[in-house]
Amino acid sequence: MPFQAERPRHRGIPLPPSGWTLAVLLVLYIFTGLIGHDPWKNDDAVTIGVVHDLVSNGNWLTPSLAGHPYPDAPLYYWVAAASAHLLSWLLPLHEAARLASGVFTLLALGCTLLAARELHDREQAPAAPLLLAGSIGFLFHAHEAQPMLATLTAHTAAYWGLTQIDRRPLRGACWFGSALGLGFLANGLAPMLPLLPVAAFVVWRSQHRQRSALLLLGSLLLSCMLAGAWLAALFATSPDYLAAFWQGELTQLSGSVQPLLSLQRLLLMLPWYAWPALPLAGWTLWAKRRQLATTPLALPMFAFLVALLVVSVWLGARSAPALLLLPPLVLLAVPGVTSLRRGAANAFDWFGMITFSFFAALTWIAWCAMVFGWPARLAKQAVRLAPGFVGHFNVFAAGLALLATLVWCWMIVTSPRSPMRGIMHWMSGLTLLWLLIATLWMPWIDYGKTYRQVSGSLSRALPERRECIASANLADSLLASLDYFDDIRTLPAKSIAGKRCDLLLVHGSVKDGNISVAGGWRQIWEGGRPAERRDAEKLHLYRREEGKKGPPGK
Repeated sequence: MPFQAERPRHRGIPLPPSGWTLAVLLVLYIFTGLIGHDPWKNDDAVTIGVVHDLVSNGNWLTPSLAGHPYPDAPLYYWVAAASAHLLSWLLPLHEAARLASGVFTLLALGCTLLAARELHDREQAPAAPLLLAGSIGFLFHAHEAQPMLATLTAHTAAYWGLTQIDRRPLRGACWFGSALGLGFLANGLAPMLPLLPVAAFVVWRSQHRQRSALLLLGSLLLSCMLAGAWLAALFATSPDYLAAFWQGELTQLSGSVQPLLSLQRLLLMLPWYAWPALPLAGWTLWAKRRQLATTPLALPMFAFLVALLVVSVWLGARSAPALLLLPPLVLLAVPGVTSLRRGAANAFDWFGMITFSFFAALTWIAWCAMVFGWPARLAKQAVRLAPGFVGHFNVFAAGLALLATLVWCWMIVTSPRSPMRGIMHWMSGLTLLWLLIATLWMPWIDYGKTYRQVSGSLSRALPERRECIASANLADSLLASLDYFDDIRTLPAKSIAGKRCDLLLVHGSVKDGNISVAGGWRQIWEGGRPAERRDAEKLHLYRREEGKKGPPGK
């Protein structure tokens, strides 16, 4: 028996949530955690490093990283650099730049809501942004500097455009073409490939095939104009950079070495990555199995299968590209929210309430251990994982976390019965947990993940008189962090210029970088983050001994 809504006994949040309620919840979820911490390893540090270089040197056409060309599509870096420049009076560069992720994420959620309205109806549509934002995999990337978020926004805007082709054909085609062109500027050609078969599918399903085909061909011209403006500027001013960019694109388009293995990994990742959208999409397919040929179900099904194929073959089984699987899965899952049986809806609701209440309590207990030393055993574990960290009581952070916890308790008590209650509680609980982590745990997490102390220690260890620093086995995120925090730039140890350097910086063992420091090199510094105890995890600085010659390397 389907779930029946009822009037609330207490004055709580109406379900489905109104526009302002939904907007406040999503804004709170998205912008919490974007500020208040340093650049972290991997994509966050690399992206902020590129933005830092762009703001410092003004190379808007040709993004660079730590002084070296970084051939990549520039849209996210442009928006992040503009945000960093406009808010430089208020926030440090890395925090202001990271706000670009919040902007792109909100746009993606908004376009998902609009696409759900076109495919389904206004009553069911609010479930779409709740499902997208509530997906576990989405949480990891929505709060970091991540160019794939701009591509995700382009995909959601393209889906919204395609769903309008019959009702508002010109506007739909313009949205699709703009999304396709801007998506290319966000992350290159490969991530936009899934949209082309989906557009052909929409034309085939259209009531006015010829008109839709002509309009979508025109939209392709619009996308080429948007993308071509940057490419033409590169051709005129930096042909070498353009050649490097296209070489990277062609390398990516050559495909994965093991696409079947990538597909297997994605399928194994999806059950937790796309929770709860994946099981709800599965329920939609079962509950609406007689309507699978209708456009509201056929379009997201086809889009998901095409995206799964493209990600497996060209983008690989990585967490960031997997974001592109979420929008069609969410659009497919929307009818499943309102068609759940009463028992399943109640079970999902109770699962969300119990899960997030438990983890919220655990978060508070862990915070007490970090700040007050109780429970003692948990406090010892926190110190072991982050040696040297000292917790401090912050009135504002604790007050905000307490207020969020009380609002969560109020929501549980006052929420009316509704098919939307389960997903509303899930999204609210995820927001509560993330807000507690961002307010109570962030100093401890940042202490263990930032390279600020490592970079500062290295900067103090560098001789005042030096020629240059060669580096080996340093990931882009390390190069970006050293440049961002202390303007430390290095040259590749195997390059002609790097072989003449009098300093050598190695991450991990010299054997990992195929470097020899025997005879003529002396270690003068070693450092790493607090939890990095093994020699293979640390940075090592060597200095060429006086009178010794010979390049580092084999």
